[in-house]
Amino acid sequence: MMTLLLATACGLIAANLYYAQPLIGPISLSLGLSPGAAGLIVTLTQIGYGLGLLFIVPLGDLFENRRLILFVMGLGTLAVVWAGVASTPVPFLASAFFIGLGSVAIQIIVPYAAHMAPEAHRGQAVGNVMSGLMIGIMLARPAASVIAEFLPWHMVFFLSAGVLVLLAIVLSRALPPRVPKTGMTYGALLFSMAGLVATMPVLRRRSVYHAFMFAAFSLFWTTTPLLLSGPDFGLSQGQIALFALAGAAGAIAAPIAGRLADRGWSFVATRLAMLSVAVAFLITHIAQSGSTLALLLLTVAAILLDFGVTTNLVLGQRAIFSLGADYRSRLNGLYMATFFAGGAVGSALGGWLYAEGGWLSASLFGLSLPAAALLYALTERRPAPR
Repeated sequence: MMTLLLATACGLIAANLYYAQPLIGPISLSLGLSPGAAGLIVTLTQIGYGLGLLFIVPLGDLFENRRLILFVMGLGTLAVVWAGVASTPVPFLASAFFIGLGSVAIQIIVPYAAHMAPEAHRGQAVGNVMSGLMIGIMLARPAASVIAEFLPWHMVFFLSAGVLVLLAIVLSRALPPRVPKTGMTYGALLFSMAGLVATMPVLRRRSVYHAFMFAAFSLFWTTTPLLLSGPDFGLSQGQIALFALAGAAGAIAAPIAGRLADRGWSFVATRLAMLSVAVAFLITHIAQSGSTLALLLLTVAAILLDFGVTTNLVLGQRAIFSLGADYRSRLNGLYMATFFAGGAVGSALGGWLYAEGGWLSASLFGLSLPAAALLYALTERRPAPR
């Protein structure tokens, strides 16, 4: 039951990072944002999330975890309300930043779950919690689209705020406290992170892998709503929601990846995940844009991409959580911050490339990202069998 609760919490919190993605069009129109600046909605959320990963998540190695989770959730809830009441670009973009900052509560929850699991099943536990997170990410887009089909886009944020308040009440009653034994000051804690990066090649490699993968993920989900709502496909927000819902099927990769990691199959699974994302971009060019076949292939691409990115994420977390129990929050913060920086670059460049050269330009750059990750993976030696 605890794993299910933590998975649900991660999903509901993580969804706030993605509610705005399918609503970029109506939000930009309502606020007066230019098409070129629309990508800032996603980018600022990811920048806030990245900074939170570096400066808030490491506190999980310093302060009692339950109280820290609830405090950070409160910050995110206030930011979501702020987004709902915003009527001009600057307040909304500021709220997007703080939504990202407050959503890092999920990355305090994930190491918390790992601490509770025995070593032999840690990958499975992390995978199960991450499946909740990924389902939240995937369902956030269609949920936002469906709500915006019938109600003003502001209601997406107001409804989310209500859900977060209820979730905080449940977590405050259900989560057992966990007090870390680090015994460091906040300054020393932050300073120690440079040493972790310098001395842990697994952390460095896994962070770079997923920076490329998450950049591809962010580019795809930033630009495909623009493609599908454009003249070639002409889909409504509700139809785009169904497309995004299909991508949620990729979330089943999380528990599978956790079990693969527990069995020592991470090396092969990582490379297959990268190939999956590369193939996802390639198949979008098989059929003529706007055709039924093209829409079908885009849907298959969304599933392949989400499956590959989720698999690589969980494999990476399983690898870094095995490096040491006393600094899991710091390791997780560094890992996540690195790849979310990649995500911010992917969404920003994706929006710009789409505005300048359409889906062809954006998707070719998207293809180059998992290809670069795979080339780097070829420099890694296969570990000896356990």
